[in-house]
Formats: sequence, structure tokens, C-alpha cells
Amino acid sequence: MNEASKMLANRYQVGELIGRGGMAEVHIGYDTRLGRTVAIKVLRPDLARDPSFQTRFRREAQAAAGLNHPAIVAVYDTGEEQIITANGERQTLPFIVMEYVEGHTVRDILKDGAAAPIDEAIEIVAGVLTGLEYAHAAGLVHRDIKPANIMLTPTGAVKVMDFGIARVLADVGQTMTQTQSVVGTAQYLSPEQARGENVDARSDLYSTGCVLFELLCGRPPFLGDSPVSVAYQHVREPAPVPSSFAPDVPPELDRVVMRALEKDRNARYSTAQAFLADLAAVSQGRPLDIATGQYPVGSAGRGSGATAVLAAAAGGTGMTQVMPAGGDFPEDPDDELVEVPGGRARLIRNTLILVGSLLVAGLIIFGLINLTKQKAEVVATTVAVPNVVELQQEAAVNLLTKYELVADPQTEASADVPAGFVIRSNPAAAVVVDKKSTVTIYVSSGPTQATVPQVNGLMEADATALIVHAGLVVKEVIPDNSDYTITAGRATKTDPVGGTSVKPGDPITLYISSGQVQLPDVTNKSIDEATAILAAIGLAVEQLPVQTDAKPPGTVLSQNPQPGLIPQTTGIQLSVATPVVYHPVPNLKGQTEDNATAAVRALNFTANVTRQNSSTVAAGTVIDQSPAKDTQLAEGQAVTIVVSLGPAATTTTTTTTTTTTTPPP
Repeated sequence: MNEASKMLANRYQVGELIGRGGMAEVHIGYDTRLGRTVAIKVLRPDLARDPSFQTRFRREAQAAAGLNHPAIVAVYDTGEEQIITANGERQTLPFIVMEYVEGHTVRDILKDGAAAPIDEAIEIVAGVLTGLEYAHAAGLVHRDIKPANIMLTPTGAVKVMDFGIARVLADVGQTMTQTQSVVGTAQYLSPEQARGENVDARSDLYSTGCVLFELLCGRPPFLGDSPVSVAYQHVREPAPVPSSFAPDVPPELDRVVMRALEKDRNARYSTAQAFLADLAAVSQGRPLDIATGQYPVGSAGRGSGATAVLAAAAGGTGMTQVMPAGGDFPEDPDDELVEVPGGRARLIRNTLILVGSLLVAGLIIFGLINLTKQKAEVVATTVAVPNVVELQQEAAVNLLTKYELVADPQTEASADVPAGFVIRSNPAAAVVVDKKSTVTIYVSSGPTQATVPQVNGLMEADATALIVHAGLVVKEVIPDNSDYTITAGRATKTDPVGGTSVKPGDPITLYISSGQVQLPDVTNKSIDEATAILAAIGLAVEQLPVQTDAKPPGTVLSQNPQPGLIPQTTGIQLSVATPVVYHPVPNLKGQTEDNATAAVRALNFTANVTRQNSSTVAAGTVIDQSPAKDTQLAEGQAVTIVVSLGPAATTTTTTTTTTTTTPPP
């Protein structure tokens, strides 16, 4: 500014420079017509020389001037002044006249890296969101939400600064890498801003999420050696969870911040109102609404658009710093207010402060009354569309009816959403519409073709759920005794088998293991065949050899247990035919009883011992045997041995005893 431009539009007296940024200079000023102190932002001369920028600036400044909300620094007037430059050239100088605010910025609270108390952080961001909600409804996007653009007045009110300028710069295609036209601050850029894409209201909500993160943690979500590295993280790196830096942050507040910091703008809060509602739920100790992610208009305690009021000392130092409304200052490390010596403007302000404050108070009261009336009328006739995605059709229709909306169900094939559940809605969730409006809900008819899932080994409930999720119907559940590898209660197979392509809704038979197997009859089979059959169903075999000529050697003669259902892994005993072995009976006469029985057992015969008196053979000696010696006898057959008891008593009575011994097995 030169001396020729000390008075703008023959009305605004330009005072001392109180702030300087990358886009503009901010002066304290005085409105000679209304007698009030104002802040005057004058665009940099190099930007002012661009005709296309002047056109867009005029349009955007007029839009910003139409904002009338207690949480937004008011824009009183805009204009252009013809000045003569130092080179003698005539130049058009655009300017904006704004509300002058005393207080400090959120950046001042965060200077030392200390986090704000959770309640105060929520209150500050809630104030920002009420201003953004109003601005977005007016079609204006801020594009540079950051701590340096959020003012806290001595009374604790929140004021958002700098509407309009950032949008103009984005319109002329500038990017954050062009040092002459910074369109955002790296730590608070949305991913779409960093990529140079068009932005919308959701970009402001991302930046607000960054501010909330910093208030909770004392640092922004991403840090780097350069703005470019920080911007890269916004695009590529997942945001950290606030509680990883501040353990006192509750999980519900973590969820709110992480939703605001979603890379995909479609996954973010779609409106400031929805963001504000969840913050209110956290503040009031209410659980977040998982079904919709938001609350009905007004339920958050913020739907009226009232300015958030903080405690007077929230984050303060006990000192009041005079700051401009709309001070457009670059972020770290040049984010500080540039003070310019001189007290002339302060003298003007002190002289006229009483008149100006009375007038401002009157205008604010009038604006609040008018705004409250407008908001009440809007809330009475409009409603935010609830989230009905993944609800069953009936539940979705009921929810829309509850919100005084008309549901129009349409079917649509989906391989991901089960039949009967809502895929999406139009308008989408959180979009504000007139009550009684029609909301089209697209209900899944399931996939055009379904595949029978592989369920082997799953518990019955899990297998059933997987089949239903595939768009099929479990027609019948049948106990299955066939698969020893799958324990009781788990699925063994389906009919049709897993992997088969079928029509959606086709019936499926599910087989569930009973924990038992069907033991077959393996008698009269060879031992090798019987062992293989039983091993195939997980049963172990114990062989018991039996000599016989009735069956060929190796034939199973009997089994234990008998055929039928038995528990899995039961052991099976099989009697197996072996060839009969013959031996000649040895000569046992004259041997002692012990030697004779030992000789019989050695040949796998059974010894039957009988005793009788003998006057000629000493007691304990074998008198006779049957069969006779050298007789061929099969193993296991009996040999009878007659053992002497010695001479009989004087009576003529004869005593005979019999003892049978068998060879060891």
C-alpha cells in the first residue's frame, strides 16, 4: 500500500499493517461511514494484475460477503480501488473489508506442542463445523482450514477466517508446489487437494479432522521434512490413530477422527452436520450409531447452528492478542503473525471502540435472530437421508419412513451383498433433502450365478451361514457317517459338491459328521483286504491267529465289534485262519510228571494228566499215555498222561485223578 491508497472507496481508512501472508496483506482499518473498526485484506499486487483472477475474486468475494453466521468472520464489503503504482502505472487493487476480531488463534494454543483437553478440542472443532455447515449450504468451500485460520475470542467464541480466497486460487489452477500461490497448508491438505483435483465440502471436513487430531495429540497427523513429503503422506499413508499418541482419547473419538481422515472422500463424513452429530454423541457419552454413522438433524445439539462456546480460559495464557479477522498466514515455520510497529490504528480503535461495539452488537443480535429463524424453517422441512446400506429391505423402508421419506425399492444383482439387503441409495446417506422426498433403494437380488462354497470341516452354523451368504438355501441337513477325518458336528460335504455353479436360491443338502463310522462285515475276506477296508475309515486292526483247516490261511474268521455304527477310531480285533501244524507225540512212559507235561507243551499240545495207583511204578512216574507215541497230532490237540500214585492202601480201592495242562500261548 502506498500513500495514495490510504483511503479505499472513499470510506475505509487504512491503518497499520497487522499481518502479512503469502496471498495478502491485512491492515487494521476504520469504516468512516459506520464508525467501526474493521480488518482490511488487500490482495498482493502480483495477483491483482491477473484479469482472470480479478473476475473470480470478485465473484467469490461477493459470495463470501453473503455469509452471515456467528462462527464465521463476517465479510462486510468488497471492492476495487484504482491506484498508481511506483512505476506510474494504473492498477486495480481488489480488497475485502472484514470483521475485526480480538483474541488468539488455535495455532497459539498448539505452539508448544501441548494437546488441548478433549472437551475443549471437541468444542473448538464443533464451532468450526457449525460455520462450515452454513458455508457449505451456501455453496462455498473454504479449502484452507487450519489452526491459524480459527480464532478464539476472549469470550470463548469460535470464528473461522478466510472464506473465499483459497477457492479463487484453486479456480485458476494453482497448486501447493507453486510458491506464488499456496492453496492450502501441507499438514492439513486433503488427499484430493494434494493431487491437484477438484475439491468439495468433504475436503474441508478432512482438514477439520486434521485440526481435531492436532488438538487431541499436540501434533498434526503427518509430519515431514518438506511440504511435498507431508502431502505425499496425505495421499498414500494411512493416518495414525489419535489414541496412539494420546492414550486418553476414547475409542469412539478415535473412530470419528479416522472417518474424517479417510483417503477416499466417499468414505468420509459427507456433511459437516454428520461430523458434528458424531462429535456431540462422543461429548454426551452416547454410542455412535453404527447403522447410519450419524444422528437425526438437531439430535447432536448443534443442528441449530449456534456458535460453540468454550471456557474463557480454554487453551489461553491469560493474555489477549489482537489478531486480524482473516489473517492469511503461511503455515509452519512462517505461520506467525508479522507485527508492524506503530500505534495510530490502536489510537483510532480505542477512540471509536464504544460506538463500533454497540453497532456490531446490534447487527449480531439481528443476524442471530434471523439465522435462527432460517435454520428452524430449514430443519422443519428438510432431513438428512439415513444410511440404509446393508439393511434388509423391510428395515430400510421402515427407517426411511421414520425420517419422513418415501422409499422406492429397486432390485439389482450383486455378488457381494446377500439377496434382500440394500446395496446403495439415491440420494446417498447424509444428503439433506426435503421431507416426503423419494429415496431410491437398490436391493440385492443376489448374483446372477452362484457357486456352492467349500464348507468341509466347518461347524454346522458356519457352513450354513456361508451357503446362505452365497445366495443359496440349505434344504436339508443329513448326518454323515462316512468321513472319519472330520469330527462330530462339522460339515463333511454338500450336494451339489463345493465349487459347482448353480442358480441363486438353489437348494443345497449339507452333510454333518455324526462322529461315528459304519463298520462293515469283513469276515471271510482276506486279512489284507479287511485291513485296507478298515483303514480307509480310520479304524486300526489287531490280528488274532487261529489254526484251522476249515478256511484258507489268511481268511478272517470273526471280528469284534460286530458290523454296525461305532465311534470313530475304534480298534477292531480280527481272528485270522492259519495253517494247522502236526507233530509226532513223544514217548512219555517212564518220565516224571513234570518232564512229560513240559514235553507236551513244547510241541503246542495240551496235557491232560490223570493219576492212579500202581504197585509196580513209582509214584510221580508216567504209567501210560494217549495217543501212543509217534502218533501225528495237530498243535493244540490234547495228550492224556497217566501218572502213578504208588501202591494202593491195604484196601482194594483204586483212586484216579485227572489234571489238564496246556502249552503256553
